[in-house]
Amino acid sequence: MKIPFKPIKIEDKDIITSFTIPSNYKNCDYSFSNICSWRFLYDSEYAVVDGCLLIRFWIENKTRVAYMTPTGQGNLQKAIELLEADSLEQGHPLCMLGVTSDAKEELEKAIPGGFFYIPERDYFDYIYLREDLATLKGKKYQSKRNHINNFNKNYEYKYIPITPELVPECLQLECKWYKANRIDNDEEDLNDERRSMNYALNHFNELGLIGGAICVDHQIVAFSFGAPINHNTFGVHVEKADVNYEGAYAVINKEFASHLPEKYIYVNREEDLGIPGLRKAKLSYNPFILLEKSAAIKKPAK
Repeated sequence: MKIPFKPIKIEDKDIITSFTIPSNYKNCDYSFSNICSWRFLYDSEYAVVDGCLLIRFWIENKTRVAYMTPTGQGNLQKAIELLEADSLEQGHPLCMLGVTSDAKEELEKAIPGGFFYIPERDYFDYIYLREDLATLKGKKYQSKRNHINNFNKNYEYKYIPITPELVPECLQLECKWYKANRIDNDEEDLNDERRSMNYALNHFNELGLIGGAICVDHQIVAFSFGAPINHNTFGVHVEKADVNYEGAYAVINKEFASHLPEKYIYVNREEDLGIPGLRKAKLSYNPFILLEKSAAIKKPAK
C-alpha cells in the first residue's frame, strides 16, 4: 500500500491535533504550530492510515526523507512497515527523528530489537514544571528572583496577552533583536527562525497560539508565545527581549508561565541546538525532565 501523504496545511490543525493532544508524547516536534510554521524548511507531509498519524519530512537540504514516530490507536507494527517501505522507495533505510524514551518503549514492543538508536543531545527538550517557572520558589531560583527584583526597581511594567493587533509591535522588537544578534549567530538559522516566527505571528489565532508581552512605557520590551503539545504539556516556541532592559528575559519567562492555563503541568522550552549560551540558560532554570531524543534507524531485515 502506498501511503497517501499530503502537504501539511493550516486547515489540517483539527485532524492532526486529534492525534497529538490526547497523546502522552511531550516532544516539541508534535506541536502543530511548530509543524506548520516550519514546514517551508522540511516540506512536511502527513497521512492518517488505520488509526495512526504518520508524518514525514525532508532533511539535509531536502535530499533525505525522515519520519516522526507514528501516534494514535492503530497498529504500530503495521505503521512502521508502511513507513519502511516508503523510505526504501525513496532510497534510504527508515529513519525516525525525535524518538523519546517512551516512544522507544513502544517501538521495542512493536518490533523488538528492530532499531539502532542514536541519542542526539543537541535536540533534547528541556521540560519544566509550570508551577516552578511561575513561582520561582526555593534557593535554586534565587538568581532569577534577583533579576526580576532589579527589573521591578527600574521599571514599571504591564503584562498583556498577545492579540493579532499587537503582532506588528512584536515584529518590531524581533527586528531589533535580530540586528543585535546577527553577528554572533548563524545568519541562515536566524533567517529560518524569522520566517517561521513571522508565519506563526501572522496566523496567531488559526494556529491556536497563546502569547504574552511585557510593556514598559507603552512599548513592548519582551514577548513570548507557544502552543499546546499534548493534553498536559505546553510548548514555548519563541521568547524575545530587548537586552537593554536587564532582567526582561526573566520577567517574561515568569509572567508567561504564570498566565498559562493550569491544566498544563509541564512547559517544554524546546532544544538548545548545541549553542553553549542557550544550554547554560536552559539548565539554569532546573529542568524537571531533560527529554532524551534519538534518531531511530531501522535495522535491515534478516
